[in-house]
Amino acid sequence: MSEGEIFDMLRQGLWVSVLISAPLLTVALVVGVVIGLFQALTSVQEMTLTFVPKAGVMLAVFWLSMSFMTSTLVSFFTDTIIPQIAGG
Repeated sequence: MSEGEIFDMLRQGLWVSVLISAPLLTVALVVGVVIGLFQALTSVQEMTLTFVPKAGVMLAVFWLSMSFMTSTLVSFFTDTIIPQIAGG
């Protein structure tokens, strides 16, 4: 395996990790901003108000996007990693 192939496989792996984590990170950002705005407008400074809704929404998004994450990771392994192992 050449150096270029290793870098290409690493680049693809990093891109897959970005794709897999994007739904959760986006939802965490949006919910955090909405809750922060709500706290600033109402002057409610409760710590559980920031954690519980964010955790619940992230859990729901993780459950909804689990098939996307799994199929993306499986296709990366079957198209990139396993042929390199079998051929190398």
